[in-house]
Amino acid sequence: MEQFLKDLFADQSYNEKSFFLIAGPCVVESEELVMEVAEKVSGICKNLGIPYIFKASYRKANRTSASSFTGIGDDNALALVKKTGETFRLPVTSDIHAHDEAAPAAEYIDVLQIPAFLCRQTDLLVAAAETGKVVNVKKGQFLSGPAMQFAVEKIRKAGNNKIILTERGTTFGYQDLVVDYRNIPWMQAHGVPVVMDCTHSLQQPNQTSGITGGNPQLIATIAKAAIASGAEGLFIETHPNPAIAKSDGANMLRLDLLEPLLKQLLKIKEVV
Repeated sequence: MEQFLKDLFADQSYNEKSFFLIAGPCVVESEELVMEVAEKVSGICKNLGIPYIFKASYRKANRTSASSFTGIGDDNALALVKKTGETFRLPVTSDIHAHDEAAPAAEYIDVLQIPAFLCRQTDLLVAAAETGKVVNVKKGQFLSGPAMQFAVEKIRKAGNNKIILTERGTTFGYQDLVVDYRNIPWMQAHGVPVVMDCTHSLQQPNQTSGITGGNPQLIATIAKAAIASGAEGLFIETHPNPAIAKSDGANMLRLDLLEPLLKQLLKIKEVV
């Protein structure tokens, strides 16, 4: 495991032969929700020896419809993400969307996540790098794994080597994505750990209803294949009741299904 990841997980006991997990609800809906999810997932991961980063977006800047929920307010949401991490002694992550968000967000979170659509934005990548925080860049749906070398180079040239790349599917027609598992070793060739986003890779975007669809029944399939392909980490958005989630409910994993899935994945990891 990379040294910066060992430092990130310093407060957690884990098996270095495991993978790490980034998980949480898509967006901060309420304090009750983030605390419930973090308590449940952190307990599971502690028992299984899986390093865990709590994730919740403080604001959803990329929504299909203008009427979609975007957040409870940046300051309130960031404060709740930070409080969640402090309560359960977890590193936390959230998206940033513009270069001037990097420094303020870095006061609250440990890992700055760069959304897939913004992975080529030089000023955003440089600003994130300059905070000194871990930077997790999601591969654009329109890019190949090898092309992500340029995002990595921008961050490194800004003086930051704490980089994660996340595979989240590739555009397949107008309303679907497909996962090409070649991207895992291709992106690892850039000298960084690679995460598989098991939920967003199952999105069905650009629906005429204005609400993104998904195939959550295939989350386990995506996750198993990713671990078998050598991914260092998994990204899984989870919610106690995805049907009432305010964002991405169509492709989130129901919270009570997470533990049995992680147990299966650990068995696959042992074999690999």
